Amino acid sequence: MRDAVAVPAATAPDPPAGPGPLRPRRARDDRRVAWLFLLPVLLGFAVFYLYPTVRGVWYSLTDYSLLNTPKFVGADNYAELVSDGQFWDSLKVTAYYVVINIGSQTLLALGLAALMHRLTRSVLVRAMMLLPWLVPNVTVALLWMWLLDADLGFFNHLLGLVGVEHRTYLNSPLWAMPAVALVNTWAYTGYTALLLYAGMLQIPSHLYESAALDGAGEWRMFRRITLPLLRPILALVLVVSLIGSFQIFDTVAVTTKGGPMGATRVIYFYIYQQAFTYFHMGYASAVAMALVLILGVLTFVQMRLLRASRSDLT
Repeated sequence: MRDAVAVPAATAPDPPAGPGPLRPRRARDDRRVAWLFLLPVLLGFAVFYLYPTVRGVWYSLTDYSLLNTPKFVGADNYAELVSDGQFWDSLKVTAYYVVINIGSQTLLALGLAALMHRLTRSVLVRAMMLLPWLVPNVTVALLWMWLLDADLGFFNHLLGLVGVEHRTYLNSPLWAMPAVALVNTWAYTGYTALLLYAGMLQIPSHLYESAALDGAGEWRMFRRITLPLLRPILALVLVVSLIGSFQIFDTVAVTTKGGPMGATRVIYFYIYQQAFTYFHMGYASAVAMALVLILGVLTFVQMRLLRASRSDLT
């Protein structure tokens, strides 16, 4: 009898090797590309804003004029500024302009934006409202200087038709600043209205529909819905309008040149006079730095009072 030969048992084939554990994909780093796109903006900011600001701070500490080499005088320019009656008078004139301009511009812009939001959303209407803002300020000033002319102005002609006597608006100490303020109100109200209108478009329409079903009228919906939910945009508009109003220059330079009797000598025109009429570049730089500080404080207070970082829209 033959010895039995052991036959090895059949074994199953090994399973094919799998792909192995998946390694986590590295997050794409776009920071280099972002900095590449930001580089032209940062370069422009450094050349046209940062460098002039640093130079302005340096000049404010010197007796620099266009005719001599700057000499360091410390805080002498700022000490002179505190006791300068013309500086404080120009601030008062500017504040008067800001109150008239922002008050009239904001009220008119709110009304126009509400009408567009609730009545019509025509692109043609929006384009027509933006046209005055697109016209250069010098052109606007020249146009209104002719319209308000005491003898040949069309505005006085219209007033004469209703029995009102002619007035010399831009040459009157009483009427010159209101006239300048209303000229800029005409130029910028349309742009401000479009900003507010864009904010109103973010308010959900179902809020107005619910209020209408409850019997609320347009005025009540405007007070209870539109204004509270528009607060962040309104705060932005007021801050931008405040800064822009303090920078009023070209309209004054073209129409009144700071007159009559200093009635329209705003702070920007005063800086221009000190720098390029009297060649007090160091002192003009000190006034400009003081204006930067004033605007910074006013902007901070305005943002806090209006609670610009919060919205009632949730």
